[in-house]
Amino acid sequence: MFEPRSLPTLLQKHGYQTFFAGKYLNQFKGAEVPNGWDEFYGLHGNSRYYNYTLRENTKNVSFTDIYLTDLLRDKAAAFIRNSTMNHHPKPFFAMVSPPAAHAPFTPAPRHEGVFPHVRALRTPSFNAPDKNKHWLVRSAQHLSNDSVFTIDKYFQRRWETLLAVDEMMVTLITVLNETQCLENTYIIYTSDNGYHLGQFAQPFDKRQPYDTDIKVPLLIRGPGVPAGRLMDMAVSLVDLTPTILEWAGLPVPNYIDGRSFKSELSQVHQTNKKQQFSKQRILLIEYWGEGNDDTYNPACPGNRTDHLAQCTPDADCHCQDSWNNTYTCIRDFRYNLDRIYCEFRDTENFLEAYDLHQDPYQLKNIVYDLLPMERALYGLLLQNLTKCTGKTCNI
Repeated sequence: MFEPRSLPTLLQKHGYQTFFAGKYLNQFKGAEVPNGWDEFYGLHGNSRYYNYTLRENTKNVSFTDIYLTDLLRDKAAAFIRNSTMNHHPKPFFAMVSPPAAHAPFTPAPRHEGVFPHVRALRTPSFNAPDKNKHWLVRSAQHLSNDSVFTIDKYFQRRWETLLAVDEMMVTLITVLNETQCLENTYIIYTSDNGYHLGQFAQPFDKRQPYDTDIKVPLLIRGPGVPAGRLMDMAVSLVDLTPTILEWAGLPVPNYIDGRSFKSELSQVHQTNKKQQFSKQRILLIEYWGEGNDDTYNPACPGNRTDHLAQCTPDADCHCQDSWNNTYTCIRDFRYNLDRIYCEFRDTENFLEAYDLHQDPYQLKNIVYDLLPMERALYGLLLQNLTKCTGKTCNI
């Protein structure tokens, strides 16, 4: 059985009732429920809003007309109600993973056309080709008017898909309140990736090492979490597991990546300690290009053997991924820095670096403004962070 050391497995072993509903993994079509889940409703394949199949515990169930986000809402609400009905209820862990706002960007009918005048953000890099980037981004040309129109339409529809997610959150918080669990429950709201829409003349995708693609929201509510505060802390999604384990009063195994930020949340009024945490951190970012024979699109120029990917006519056939769109990056928050340094595994061994304090839109590649010693040290850090595991990665 796979994933024997995952977060739900650890929680389940310590008496938690566990629940999952939504998109589990890309191309998931499991004949069995993964380890750790008492209730499991995993979406088969990639993101869908209608005409989908869920692995519902011991069987597969197909749905045609039920909007997926609404179904996940109802499954999660029922789980919470059922978990709190016993005289001696178990603690519970519920993870709800709606595909929104992922392609194909299908809003619920009640939300279609709600944002007709909203446009994608016109950042300084919008529809601005940049010759100082790595080859895949550097190859972009100015977007056509049709592509810009498509980008705006996708932006509107992505917002519209999230309205059902908003409604789901209202329902779940209402149920938690009705069952008298709200004040004793941590709620984490986040995402797995960002999304660029027109930046550097890249039409729409998520596979680049820029803040549009790698920065995600993180909202937390729960006991001891200060209300209404925007906290300046450098955290990664891998930090969630150790944080949740500490909230549950459980030990964090040495093999767990990331580090808990539980104590930092409780130190919100101690400004120096908060700033110490936010500025003394190094995070690893990496991506492996996904181009292969099967990603060839005959509707666009090129050959199957080029191993390009994400090439579509609605994006002016600008391919947004390839077999060697592969990189590792350091996000450096030490010494009052906010800097990213990236090494690409392409035929050029291209390098990029940006000072996010001075250049938040990542317009100026400063990699060769760094001292040779700085580049060498970043290279050594990348070697270590791509090979380390667990607590040895906490630099």
